[in-house]
Amino acid sequence: MLELLANLSVLIFVITSMLQMGFSLTINQIIEPLKNYKLVIGALLANFVVVPLIGYLVILIIPLETDLVIGLALLATAAGAPFLPKLAQIARGDQAFSVGLMVLLMGITVIYVPVVLPLLLEGVSINPLSIASSLVILMIIPLTIALFTRSRYKSIADSLRPYMGQASSIFLILLTILMLVVNWEYLIGVIGTGAIIALIIFALGSFAVGYLFAGKDKTKRSVMGLGTAQRNISAALIVATQNFSAQPDVLIMLLTGALVIFIVLFPIAGELGRRGKKETST
Repeated sequence: MLELLANLSVLIFVITSMLQMGFSLTINQIIEPLKNYKLVIGALLANFVVVPLIGYLVILIIPLETDLVIGLALLATAAGAPFLPKLAQIARGDQAFSVGLMVLLMGITVIYVPVVLPLLLEGVSINPLSIASSLVILMIIPLTIALFTRSRYKSIADSLRPYMGQASSIFLILLTILMLVVNWEYLIGVIGTGAIIALIIFALGSFAVGYLFAGKDKTKRSVMGLGTAQRNISAALIVATQNFSAQPDVLIMLLTGALVIFIVLFPIAGELGRRGKKETST
């Protein structure tokens, strides 16, 4: 029952977050930051070149069992997390850029993962449509509906936006609690394997890389850092269930990674938000 509630919370959180962003922004606002080619190139290099290298270095520093290594490789190659807009909101980052970056990274992930993962992991075959379908249904369609509503019926979008924001916040809190409860045994199980330490180093290193690759704009640096560290768990889980269903430790690594990375990034986003609020008031 708890797992069912956790899965339901993920669905509602992702959909309401996308609706909130769509009701708040226009297509031009989302596209405008992506016209900065230096920013886009930095995002692509950080997420699809440097982060996989960080994952490789972490494995060299902290020896892990084979299945745990596979789980970390899945995390390192899958970018474009649906949690990014909410983390960006908490961090007082550029909201439009967070949505644009999320969509960009998701699109590249659908192409990148099926090409790169088989080179890294022998015997892996990936159907890009299986990854794309879940991302499109849960994120792109709600976002598109909300953007269309705002462009045609702005008053309706303005009235619905606060409710979507409240719903996404409530289900984010519920999801965090349920993830801790449901995955507690997984966390206990990986203690002593080095997986948790490896995931913490991976998350912090990925955040630092994204933050540095974003240039001087603080609102974009926070978004890029959070977006680079928060990996696309949905895409990674799809690949894991298709190829490693007989290796439960791969799934355990992904579930543990989802929780550990979120626990690491949430206070970072809060601290960035407090600093942004202080600078704004000053």
